Amino acid sequence: MALRFLDIIILAAAPISTPHRNDEVFISLTSLYGKIMLSVRGKIPAHTAKQQESEMKKVGKATTLLLLAAFLLSACSNNDGNTGNTAAGNASQPPATVQPATDQPASAPAQTDSPAGESPAAQATPAATTDAAVTATAQPTGAAASEEVPLLYHMNKNYDIIPNDAATNKKVVLLTFDDGPKDAELINPLMDTLDKHKAKAIFFVNGYRVKEHPELLELIHNRGGIIGNHSWDHIVLKDKSEAEVKKQIEDVQNIVKEVTGQTPVFFRPPHGAGGDVGKKIAADNGLLYMTWSVGSLDWEMKEKDTNKTEKLITNVTSQLHSGSNILMHELPWTVEALDTLLTTLEGKGYSFVDPRSIELKMR
Repeated sequence: MALRFLDIIILAAAPISTPHRNDEVFISLTSLYGKIMLSVRGKIPAHTAKQQESEMKKVGKATTLLLLAAFLLSACSNNDGNTGNTAAGNASQPPATVQPATDQPASAPAQTDSPAGESPAAQATPAATTDAAVTATAQPTGAAASEEVPLLYHMNKNYDIIPNDAATNKKVVLLTFDDGPKDAELINPLMDTLDKHKAKAIFFVNGYRVKEHPELLELIHNRGGIIGNHSWDHIVLKDKSEAEVKKQIEDVQNIVKEVTGQTPVFFRPPHGAGGDVGKKIAADNGLLYMTWSVGSLDWEMKEKDTNKTEKLITNVTSQLHSGSNILMHELPWTVEALDTLLTTLEGKGYSFVDPRSIELKMR
């Protein structure tokens, strides 16, 4: 009976031992059980009744120990099993995905401020919008400087502007400004005045000035000014070698193209002295060579002089004729006098020729 009871205890304890439970305790119980079986079933001899009684008492104690050990094993195994199951469960689950915080339900589509049909890439941050506004302001005028304009005029050997057709208005003047770019505080008001009178002008620039301040050349270009070549160093070219003249002219062509994306098509030699070599190099580069037919003499004026506006207007109007090619400079008193000068010319019935409407071949 006792032996059968021990067998039941061992069999009951066996399922408790799993890969997640205390195998060592079970092994100890099994070993103890084996020793008891050997003793009780005769592997260890029992000669007398007293010895059998003594052995049975040992079996009783062993049984008590086995019951206690089984109880403890069960308790420990349950704890280990729970922990093991939890760990195993966690190990079998994929790692949790951390979702970014949002005020919208998970199923709600992302909201945008773009109008229907507009690409999100087209949206701009406030800072980008500011930059875009600056660019948008500059682009239309810069684009106007490169738009196609009908060729209605040509230049004669006196450097006057002549209509190609008798039906085309001949009472026009060409506005030009030399020796820039110098200063945005001069360029902007000058361009404001031209815009006011819907006038275009050629700005003959020096290469060394463009190199120092390319942003000023870009300003003129973006505001619709037509860029002309006035040599690199503003030197008298007629006495220079062909190689030097070539460098003086072509270096300006290159830097203007680099800054504005467009190559000049007009050339004016400094001091009006290009000589035959200047005319040749200009022609080789597709440039219309010109000096002027009306000088404002603004370059002879000084800061301390009085009545500069009146003098400048008088200098121009005293020589004025149809097709006048008017020479001016980027100077404070010229900028100050320009509005009055253009108003005066308009009052005399003159309009302002668009330089882009002039053929690039003298005739």
